[in-house]
Amino acid sequence: MADSDVESRVDAEAAERRTSHVLYKAIPQVVVLVLTLIGVAYTSMTRQALVGYWEFLALVTGLVCVISGWPHAHTRADRVRLVWTQALHWTAFLVAMNLLLISDVQRMLSTDATGLAILLLLALGTFVAGVHTLSWQTCVLGLVMAMSVPAIAWIEESALILVFVLLMLLVVGAIILTTARRGRTSDGHLGEEPL
Repeated sequence: MADSDVESRVDAEAAERRTSHVLYKAIPQVVVLVLTLIGVAYTSMTRQALVGYWEFLALVTGLVCVISGWPHAHTRADRVRLVWTQALHWTAFLVAMNLLLISDVQRMLSTDATGLAILLLLALGTFVAGVHTLSWQTCVLGLVMAMSVPAIAWIEESALILVFVLLMLLVVGAIILTTARRGRTSDGHLGEEPL
């Protein structure tokens, strides 16, 4: 009986280590996703194109792709190829992004559309980079970024509805809290004790 408890405890600890290892390896992808969403939100709120920010983010994403593809590049030639292909890949992204940010193109697109187009380009570039580096985490990051494009568009279109729903939730929460407090004080749990 004691041996099975020890074995189950060891198995649970091993599963926990595997889970924490996977989560630890996903930190760079999560950081890129958060930085991307911050950039889109800032662009949508300020109505300004952040050329330097997007260029920085493309470089960071390229670095994350190289890091995530490094374990799959076993020889020195594979590693050199990985670095060069990712450098060319993200340079092409930067060129496409800067074409979107040219003032003539900016006159045709709203800042919201530009931000979403850049996010879609970044999502496509990230997914393709994940395919080339054999990194499923980077592919998932690209898919999440791509799925956030329609989500962001919906949130921007539905902002008034979302504010109304949030206000309703706050009112309902306040009513529940007030009712719960009144119930506790009428039961004498929180009221003054008799002398």
